[in-house]
Amino acid sequence: MKLQRLLSSLVLATGVVFAGGAAAHGAGDTVKPNFDRPIPNIPGKSLIALEVLYPPGGASLAHVHSKSAFIYAYVVSGSIASKVNDGPERIYKAGQSFHEDPGSRHPVSRNASTTKPAKLLAVFVVDRGDHPLTTNE
Repeated sequence: MKLQRLLSSLVLATGVVFAGGAAAHGAGDTVKPNFDRPIPNIPGKSLIALEVLYPPGGASLAHVHSKSAFIYAYVVSGSIASKVNDGPERIYKAGQSFHEDPGSRHPVSRNASTTKPAKLLAVFVVDRGDHPLTTNE
């Protein structure tokens, strides 16, 4: 019984940690945890990967990333329209990638298609415990 309660608490705590990563995302996307580990040879840093699934026409709310987060974004399928800070809006297709520097604003992140789903893998190198990973603007 104690083990079950401990496991339930651990699952709940994990959900709370990852909820910070999903907080900036709206009804137009789904965020799924993929990976979360401390980086052993870089003290104080973690590697966190999140899958962002966009239905046709789906979009994330405008958001900012945590001040310590360097992000590598890889388009797994479909095409993603993205705008980082004051840069131009660009469309990335499956197999293409982009990055975001720590503390970046992400005013546009959406599925570029209104007929096909899209999937993005967002990989964060971040200070351990720096949550939430994203916050609505």
